[in-house]
Amino acid sequence: MFNRFMLIVVFVPLAVILIALAVANRELVSFTLDPFNPGNPKLTLTLPLFIFLFLALAVGMVVGSLATWVKQGRYRKLARQRGAEAENLRQAVGRAPAAPQGPAPGSTQGSAQGSSLPKPTT
Repeated sequence: MFNRFMLIVVFVPLAVILIALAVANRELVSFTLDPFNPGNPKLTLTLPLFIFLFLALAVGMVVGSLATWVKQGRYRKLARQRGAEAENLRQAVGRAPAAPQGPAPGSTQGSAQGSSLPKPTT
């Protein structure tokens, strides 16, 4: 349901806008990589403007995604460390000797301060 909503509300108007942008910007433009000799044919691309616009959009999305991925690296590292710690604790609980279920005879405190750890839930 949510996927269909996203498709209709976001992606269909976005597609219409991009198609209109491509149709409106069909003129050929030159993009040169040599600022000192702009007429150099080896370093000049002549393509429709909308291709350059879409390439700029794609490059911006890739650079932004990479920047976000790098910035969130410490959180992924922390999640891996805590996951390993949780797995070690699960294994330690699995190896721990079974404690008696009821209070020990002669004990007045009950099982409130028992030494057994709760079983992990999966």
